[in-house]
Amino acid sequence: MATFAGNVGKKTSSNLATRLALSFLTLCLAFAVPANASHSVARLWNDVLLDAVRNDYARPTVHARNLFHVSVAMWDSWAAYDDNTRAFLHHESAPVVHVTAARNATISYAVYRLLKHRFKNSPGAEKSLASFDAMMAELGYDTNFDNLTGATPAALGNRIAATLIEFGANDGANEREDYAAPSYLSVNRFHPLLPFLSGNRGLYRPSRWQPLAFLDFFVDQAGNQLIGPPPFLGPHWGGVTPFALSKDDMTTFERDGIEYPVYHDPGSPPQFGDKEYREGFMQVVEWSGKLDPADGVMIDVSPNARGGSELGSNNGKGRPLNPATDLPYAPQMVPAGDYYRVLAEFWADGPDSETPPGHWFSIANYVSDHPGLIKRIAGDGPLVGDLEWDVKLYVALGGAMHDAAVAAWGVKGWYDYVRPISVVRYMAGLGQRTDSNKSSYHPEGVDLVPGSVELVTLASISAGERHEHLAGPVDANLGEIAVYAWRGPQYIKDPDVDVAGVGWILLNDWWPYQRPNFVTPPFAGYVSGHSTFSRAAAELMTLFTGDEFFPAGLGEFKAQKNQFLVFEEGPSVDVILQWATYRDASDETSISRIYGGIHPRVDDIPGRFIGAQVGINAFKKAFSLFDVSD
Repeated sequence: MATFAGNVGKKTSSNLATRLALSFLTLCLAFAVPANASHSVARLWNDVLLDAVRNDYARPTVHARNLFHVSVAMWDSWAAYDDNTRAFLHHESAPVVHVTAARNATISYAVYRLLKHRFKNSPGAEKSLASFDAMMAELGYDTNFDNLTGATPAALGNRIAATLIEFGANDGANEREDYAAPSYLSVNRFHPLLPFLSGNRGLYRPSRWQPLAFLDFFVDQAGNQLIGPPPFLGPHWGGVTPFALSKDDMTTFERDGIEYPVYHDPGSPPQFGDKEYREGFMQVVEWSGKLDPADGVMIDVSPNARGGSELGSNNGKGRPLNPATDLPYAPQMVPAGDYYRVLAEFWADGPDSETPPGHWFSIANYVSDHPGLIKRIAGDGPLVGDLEWDVKLYVALGGAMHDAAVAAWGVKGWYDYVRPISVVRYMAGLGQRTDSNKSSYHPEGVDLVPGSVELVTLASISAGERHEHLAGPVDANLGEIAVYAWRGPQYIKDPDVDVAGVGWILLNDWWPYQRPNFVTPPFAGYVSGHSTFSRAAAELMTLFTGDEFFPAGLGEFKAQKNQFLVFEEGPSVDVILQWATYRDASDETSISRIYGGIHPRVDDIPGRFIGAQVGINAFKKAFSLFDVSD
């Protein structure tokens, strides 16, 4: 049984930079491999790329594309020396005697040139560009050789990079203008949400995405400080050239003279006024009330009790046996609040992360390093070497992650759907819809639920009662909505030692379980990118390895007591995330976004279905490149 190493030193500072660095170290170690491990040149470059992603802006779309294009550079370099395969973009045959050495050189020059181009304007450019040079030096290659002509492996690599750079300039991503959306304007642009102020009464269109504004600065998922309201990331991404997505699965919509291509269209999400809209967003608030490790609730978080859900559901009851050992999975009882907090932070992919698509590359690398893995493509055929395994896995997984971004963000751009913090605070301002005899009544308000969603009353604010602290000056909060939920960052002065905990707060002041200067991603919610990326990766890994289970039937990540969490202190005990299958890990990713306050279920489930189709089609496309000898 292998374990994702996730142990770091004790947190010692509440300074944000220090905490981000610790989180970065945790996530790096999460998929670390022994220092003496021998890796292929493709794997070495993939590790360098993932580091560069961690030091760049947190842009899942952009980095899904970078991971894919770099993987194409590797694959086309491999295919140039094998007449029985088909390149994806750069079609050139280069017969040589010493194939392995030639492939290593071609891959290195192709990836090096492409990375130097893609990350030259990164906020971490100084560090990343130096790491690219260092890798070339370590491998013994001359970084000054930039010749595009000739029959040398290096020149071929430079040509492959040039092909990809030209392709990327015209693939619809708008790379020339740093991937900015050419024409998108939010309908709520004049009414941004200021999360540090109570409520959201100025929301103009409650079913559409609302930008956030900050009193000082916004911190993206990579820890970069940005001034001003963050713009919508990638509303045009449905028009980016995909890998395996078919035009037969594409519908083109138009709004304000702008076309929005949408693949695997899931249809419109519930709109303001719909029951599913109201209940789905309030479920996010309800689940944030489960983030208390001191509430006494203990649950089994092992595959013995979790996993095995049908696609599009959370109906799994766990698995009785590990198929690799034919033994039961050992139960792991932990405080529920710790488990849910670890879920939210581990799968959040920030700060300083490789973003969701890169996270799945890290998981794929962990799988590739596992001693129990037998490297047969699709679980069949001959054993393959590390380089062949890596380049084929990367182009398949990269294609799946890129297509997941194109599909999910195509939906996001067209449906332009609102995030939970906007909806929850807006409905709080409307009032409640349960008792029409009260002055707080509004037909589109929230449902009152005793013990969870209540009105602040004279009785409830009396001495010793549950809402006493919510009375406000001169009982100003009478008639307001109170919820039992995570209390928010205002209760955390020092995240090294403080836990916000769960308690009664005003719904007007509800926060997602996130950093106070991040709050929620800067793009529409529907559909969940995490759900789409993760299910696509899970299907791809299942098909590519020929087994739905992790090697040895178990993958793990250890979140160590009082060291792993960044948003607040914790967990209060060691918590080991465990997955029997790739799909189990994917489902856990999806529900983590509800606990984190980022997505309601209406964002999640359609993303899972889209991701499943994307992953299957990406594998089929990649597999068609691997052998054309017939």
